[in-house]
Parts: sequence; C-alpha cells; structure tokens
Amino acid sequence: MARLVKRSLAAPFVILAAVVILFEDWLWQDLARLAAAIGRLPLLRSVEAFIVTLPPYPALLFFATPTLLLIPLKLVALYFMSHGQAMLGTLTIIAAKFAGTALVARIFTLTRPQLLRIGWFAWLYQRFTDFKTRVYATIKSTAIYKFIHLQRLRLLDAFRVWRNQRRGFWAKRWLATRRLARRRKQ
Repeated sequence: MARLVKRSLAAPFVILAAVVILFEDWLWQDLARLAAAIGRLPLLRSVEAFIVTLPPYPALLFFATPTLLLIPLKLVALYFMSHGQAMLGTLTIIAAKFAGTALVARIFTLTRPQLLRIGWFAWLYQRFTDFKTRVYATIKSTAIYKFIHLQRLRLLDAFRVWRNQRRGFWAKRWLATRRLARRRKQ
C-alpha cells in the first residue's frame, strides 16, 4: 500500500521531469551545433582548447558555471514579472534557457571525458542516461507518438518534394555540385 501511495505521489514529478528532459534533449543537439559553430571563431578556439585540457574537477567547475551565471538573469526575469512585465520576464527566461542550454551543451561536449573520470559524476550520468532511455522508450511506444511521428515524416517528405519542384535549373546544378563535393570529401 505504501509503495502505491509513493508511486502516486511521485508520478506528477516523474512526468514533469520527463517533459523537461525531452525539451532539453530537443534543444541540446541543435544548440550544441550552434555553440560549436560559434566556438570556431578565432578567439573562442583558444578558450575551447584550454577547456579541453582541464583536469576533472576544474572541468566540473567550468561545466557548472553557466548554470550559476544564469541565476541573476532569472532574478531579473522575476523582477520583470513582479512589476507587471510578464511577457518581458517570460522572454528573458526563454532567452536564458536557450543560451544556457547552448553553453552547457558545448562545455559538456568539451569536458565529457574529464567529467566521466569522476566516479560519482559517471554514476549520476549513467542513471540519468538510463532514465532518459526509459522515458524515450515509453513515449515512443504510445500510439499518439507513432501517429505524430508518421505525420511529421509525411510532412517533411511533402516539403522536400515541394521544394525540389520549385528549384530552377541553376539551383539544381548547385545542389548536385555540393553533393558531389561531399562525396569526394568522404
């Protein structure tokens, strides 16, 4: 009986955690690519080279820093909201979330090998990864997910067909040249 009560009380928090994880994961890949592109700038290249050489615990500190730096921004957003500027506060939180996720994703990519050398961090990371895998498996097994995923694939195919039909002679030649160049690179 106690186990049932515990599960019932924990269920909303598990669902909330799953939604947050899905949102973060959805942003993570794209924002990591954006941050990597920004990291290729000459000034940031040397900073990234320094980050890669950090030992495990300084890397952990560097990894946690963006989260700590976003706290003042969240307080500013709270200030806006408490003074009747709900939209500005919400936009501040959204901008901070995107910037923070991009920064954390890039720093994690750079420091992952060092971070996984820390025993408790590796243990937590494994538990988090297992939880995320279970959440995805559960979501992907639902009928609504399968339906929406199929509709998304159909929409993407229809968009590709439409886009290819709209291309003129020179655009088709340009794309063929790019594809050929990519094949030669590989």
